[in-house]
Amino acid sequence: MSERWTPDSWQRHEARQLPDYPDTEALADATRELGTLPPLVFAGEARDLQRRIADVAAGRAFLLQGGDCAETFADFDPDAIRDSFRVILQMAAVLTYASKLPIVKMGRMAGQFAKPRSQATETQGDLTLPVWRGDSVNGIAFTEQARRHDPARMLRAYGQSAATINHLRAMSSGGYANLREVQSWTHAFMAESPWAERYRAVADRIGDALDFMEACGVGPHNQPGLQTVQFFTGHEALLLPYEQALTRIDPASGKHYATSAHFLWVGDRTRFAGSAHVEFLRGIANPLGMKCGPGLEPDALLTLLDTLNPAREAGRITLITRLGSDAIGRRLPQLIRAVEREGHPVAWCCDAMHANVVRTAAGIKTRPFDRILSEARDYFAIHRAEGSFPGGIHVEMTGQDVTECTGGAVAITADALSDRYRTYCDPRLNAAQSLELAFLVGEMLDREMRTRASEAA
Repeated sequence: MSERWTPDSWQRHEARQLPDYPDTEALADATRELGTLPPLVFAGEARDLQRRIADVAAGRAFLLQGGDCAETFADFDPDAIRDSFRVILQMAAVLTYASKLPIVKMGRMAGQFAKPRSQATETQGDLTLPVWRGDSVNGIAFTEQARRHDPARMLRAYGQSAATINHLRAMSSGGYANLREVQSWTHAFMAESPWAERYRAVADRIGDALDFMEACGVGPHNQPGLQTVQFFTGHEALLLPYEQALTRIDPASGKHYATSAHFLWVGDRTRFAGSAHVEFLRGIANPLGMKCGPGLEPDALLTLLDTLNPAREAGRITLITRLGSDAIGRRLPQLIRAVEREGHPVAWCCDAMHANVVRTAAGIKTRPFDRILSEARDYFAIHRAEGSFPGGIHVEMTGQDVTECTGGAVAITADALSDRYRTYCDPRLNAAQSLELAFLVGEMLDREMRTRASEAA
């Protein structure tokens, strides 16, 4: 990939997982219109995120990514956005309190409308149709019309993303994220979780600390960070025509930025040698993620790092490992050692969701909480053994009271999954399970920071 990069140079490379648009004129019309629309995020925000991820890589901050597996047009609702946002705020408060570290908060929101799929088609009875690839590509209903790849859907995805980002910005800066409201972030249905009481205790301690600080003259009037948060958005850069159309040149730096999100990642299925997706991402200046599945070999990882970050910029790359509770012990040490040996400045993040999918006896896809927790624990232990920093966690979750992942303190059983199984794609942790995971990860992070402090003393 030594050729000169342009926003469309990816078109000369092998592109997998992209739609097959039958109407090329309609595709041209849609991308042309997208190219005239305002950016969804700004280059300065992406640069700020890169600085914060550099702190994550250096062990001075922790990254929390959370949100839906796939956003949909049908479930677009301001209350749903608010509920997921406040669970992320809860998780961040717990992690901050446990670790005394700044938490970089990022949502899988406002752009997660395209999904890679293992098969190109789906068969029901005698009918075979294209598989659903996310609402920005086609519809989920099993009809020929719905499953047709329609480029105009990208415009609707843009509109919903713009509205979602607007709502997130309003909540982030309009008082909803005020630490004084930490108690009110709790969902009523979470009362049955034993972790809810522990959260209320943490919230009380935070309130006491705020009272003390205000008595000392430190409050929202001179510390705006007590009532606002900086919230970033990220998604997989899968639908390249959409990403190209929203790529802009930043006047301040002269660099190209993808303005669909602050942070984009390349998926486990699209990070192969000669990939069109890697070609596109290597030329944009946003901070990038790379999903690292169990099939990724250390030499291939190093080649990708050299391609995506040849200047070795701090905060440029986050490696999001999705290895599974069964494979992480074998695979993660190899990857860490290769990266450390070559001196690449990466942030590490654990996606303990994607490789821990199982099917119940009834054929329902789920993720056992115990497997998710097992991978997270091994992730921390392996980084401790290798001397690297376990910099973040990536969680597919929702603020809704769903029953999609088994286990946790609320003890969702396989038989109970059908009660409120609402996902269109992969199963998500509900609010109670997400908070429980935050407390357990917070304990791991607290031990890590205490060990580091002891070693530095």
